[in-house]
Amino acid sequence: MDTPQRKSYTAIGRIYFWTATIYKWYHLLNENSKKQLVLNYLKDLSLEGFISVFGFVIMPNHLHLIWCQNKMNGKESPKSSFLKYTSHTFLKQLKLEGKAWQYRVNASNKKHEIWQRDSLGIEIYSRNVAQQKLDYIPVRTVSAGRAYQPGEWQMASCKG
Repeated sequence: MDTPQRKSYTAIGRIYFWTATIYKWYHLLNENSKKQLVLNYLKDLSLEGFISVFGFVIMPNHLHLIWCQNKMNGKESPKSSFLKYTSHTFLKQLKLEGKAWQYRVNASNKKHEIWQRDSLGIEIYSRNVAQQKLDYIPVRTVSAGRAYQPGEWQMASCKG
C-alpha cells in the first residue's frame, strides 16, 4: 500500500513558500538570540549553496520562507538539516534555561519536539503566486510587531 505524501514534502530545485511552526505554538522565537540562530543557519546553508532564499519572516511561534533547496546536504535535504540543527541547538539552550520540559513528548523515537510535524510547503508555480506570497510576508511582519525583514543577505536564484 502506498503511503500518502506528507504535506511537508518539498522537492530539490523547486521554489516553495514554506512554513514551520514551533511545537504547541509556543513563542520560542520571541528572543532575538533564537531568531539569530535561525538566520545564521539559513545563511550558512545559503552560502554553502544548499538553499536559495528569496524572502522570509520570523514570527514568535513560526516562520515563513520563500526558498529553493538547491541540492542535498549529504544524505538529507536542507530542510531536514535546518529542522534538525535548530531543534538540537534550541533544546540545548532550553535545557540550560530550565524550560525543556515544555517541549517534552511521549514518543518512542524522541523525548522532545521543537518543531511541529508536517511543516507546510506550497510550491510557487507562477509569478502571480510568488508575488502573492512575497506580499504576504510584510503584512505578517507588521501585524506581529517582532520579526526580521526579508533580505538579510544576498539572495540567489534557484540553482536546482
